Order: sequence, then C-alpha cells, then structure tokens
Amino acid sequence: MGNLMRRYWQPALLSSEVPEPDGAPVRVRLLGEDLVAFRDTNGDVGLIDAFCPHRRAPMFFGRNEECGMRCVYHGWKFDRSGECVDMPSEPPDSLFKTKVRIGAYPTSERGGMVWAYLGPAEFQPPAPDYELLRAPETHRHVSKTFEQANWLQALEGGIDTSHSSFVHNQDIHNKKLLRNADTAPNIEVEKTSYGFRYAGIRRLNEEQDYARVYHYVLPAQQLRGGVTESAGGKKEVPALHGHLWVPIDDETTFTYNWIYSYDPAIPLDHEHAIGHEIYSGRGPEDYIPGTYQLKRNRDNDYLIDRDLQRTKTYTGIKGINTQDYALQEGMGPICDRTHEHLGTSDRAIIAARQLLFEALDAVERGEAPKGTNPVDYSQVRPVDLEIPRGSRWQELLERELIARF
Repeated sequence: MGNLMRRYWQPALLSSEVPEPDGAPVRVRLLGEDLVAFRDTNGDVGLIDAFCPHRRAPMFFGRNEECGMRCVYHGWKFDRSGECVDMPSEPPDSLFKTKVRIGAYPTSERGGMVWAYLGPAEFQPPAPDYELLRAPETHRHVSKTFEQANWLQALEGGIDTSHSSFVHNQDIHNKKLLRNADTAPNIEVEKTSYGFRYAGIRRLNEEQDYARVYHYVLPAQQLRGGVTESAGGKKEVPALHGHLWVPIDDETTFTYNWIYSYDPAIPLDHEHAIGHEIYSGRGPEDYIPGTYQLKRNRDNDYLIDRDLQRTKTYTGIKGINTQDYALQEGMGPICDRTHEHLGTSDRAIIAARQLLFEALDAVERGEAPKGTNPVDYSQVRPVDLEIPRGSRWQELLERELIARF
C-alpha cells in the first residue's frame, strides 16, 4: 500500500506553513518519512530529507538562504532539487559535492496546499487538477487537522453517508430534519475511472427525494455537496465541501478539510469560512495552540456532555468532525476489521476497498492506478438537491455534476 500511495500527489503541508521566502523550515512527516519543507528565495517550496547526508544532522535547524538549505553542522548546502551547491568544509578544488545529494521530492503549490510526489520519477503523473484547486483564492478555504487513526478508517468514515443520521444528529427531537426523516438512505454506487460516485437518496415526502451525490477520488479524497437541512432551505453561499486524508504514518493522519463557493459571482467570505470551521469543531479556538490537534480529543473523551446526549444530540459531543474523530480514533489506531459485519448501508465502503485492491494489483502489474490522471477527475463536482421521487439522479443532475471553474 505504501508503494501505491506514493504513486499519487499528496498534500504535504498548507502553503501558510511556509509563508515567506527564506523563512523558517518546517518539519513534515508524510507516508512514514521524515522531511523538511522550506520556501526558497524565489518563492518555490522545497521538500527534502530531514537529515543531512553528511553526518545525519537535522536539517530543521538549517539556514534557509539564497535558494538553498544549509546544514548548520558543517555548512553543506542543498537546493530544493537535492543538489549540493556548496561544501565549505571540503577543499575548494574538491569535486566531492558533485557526488552527494540530499533526498528531495517534486512539489506543486495549488489551492493553498503544497502537494508532493514521493513515487518513482518515471511514473510521476501530471500535477493535481481538482476543481477546488482552480477556484479563486477568494472562493475557497482549506484547513488541516491531526487525527490519531489510520488513514483508511478515517476515509471510510468520510464516505459513509448513512451515519450522519445518527452521529451528526444535532436535534434528535426535530422530525423535520432530513437526518431524522429518513435514517436509511438508498445508496447507489457507480465505479468510475477515478474511483466512484455514489448517491444517498433520502425520501422527503410522496413527491420529493433528497439526493446527495458524492465522489470518491483515489486514493483518499471525498467530494460532497453542501447539506440542505430542510426542503427549500437556502444556503448563504453555494458551497461544496470535502476532505483529503493523508497518511502521516500507519497510525496517524492529517485531514485536509476544504470548502469552496462554486458560483463565480459569490466569493467565500471569511466569516462564512470560519463559521463552517466552528460548526465542524475546528474553529480557531478549537485547536491546541501551535498544533493541528483539537482540544477535544481522545485524552479527554472529546469533552462529551452526557446531559446534552440525553436531551438534544445523538453523541453529546460538539463539532461535526469532532464527532467523527471520537468514533474513528476510538476504534484504535488500526481497527481489526475481521470482527465487523457490513450491511446495505456500507456499499460505498465495500466499493472503496475493492478499488484499493484493484489499484494495488495495477501497480504490481506495472500499470498506472486509477485516480492518477487529472483528465479523469478534473471536471467532476458533487451536488445535493431535491429531485422528483423515483427519478434517475444520473440524468436529472447531469449538468450539476460538471465542474464550472
């Protein structure tokens, strides 16, 4: 699986973590590998091995200067491609520096994130091209959260649409809410060249259904529409949401959370973006300062309020994604799936596992796995809309499922 994950571009960090040229380097752990990121003099982001190839001194303490990172132990300096450009501890006429490189990976900065490709150079796919990345900066917002769980159980929590009737039920007594009106949506999954698209169809009344069409893009991204909580509900901003689950290592994950306005005429203002983060449980005050870890976490049982659970909400835990984390992290860092029993509501989970096994087989055959070619996914977008009961969402929502940016 590690070889498969390295065939995709992965978010390594937020652009805001390396805000200025020649600024402080940043520690990065990605796919079980320790790295250091830095923005060089030209404004380009480098991603190099965390340790100098000379005596393995930590490059985090290095000097970011004149388009390179200089190790402070003996002054060896490397540019963002990994080439040694200065070796002051060796004689001036020495050719040693031409024989030494530091590990380095290509990066692509798009959508407020620094993407990295850690796989074989000969298989490097084109840079990612999701609609999110083409949305103007004024229309999007991206955040990042640390999760103490394997990336797969985090992903599977995200693509499980039926759990929202329970885990995310914020008002258990309000029968007008979609989550209460139909707790067993009909789930339809269609495999595609990038992964699959799937619809959760909930019955509103005798005439109308509520269709929420998601996309799963290999290896670990979910695209979803904005939630409409009641028939005819008006959204302040026509927004789309989603997550990217990026393995730090086998037992921890960084979740990149994104939202963007899909209407070119309506920007995503700061107030709306922060409001969405607060509602999700990851507002500015919800993080432990200086980290990407939530204050509500496994160590304090996510500050569960049992009285709130009895009287108002299903979990008694505040924050939509905090509720997810409580269950995903509570399974243990790597869940033992031999004890689970999957039902009809788990069609998307089953399909995702099948696709991951198929992708593994493709790599072993020397082929490119699904989801690496931007042509396959660049024009897709999710949607949630009310539709006439019994109609085919594939036909009725065809235009809505096409990217505009």
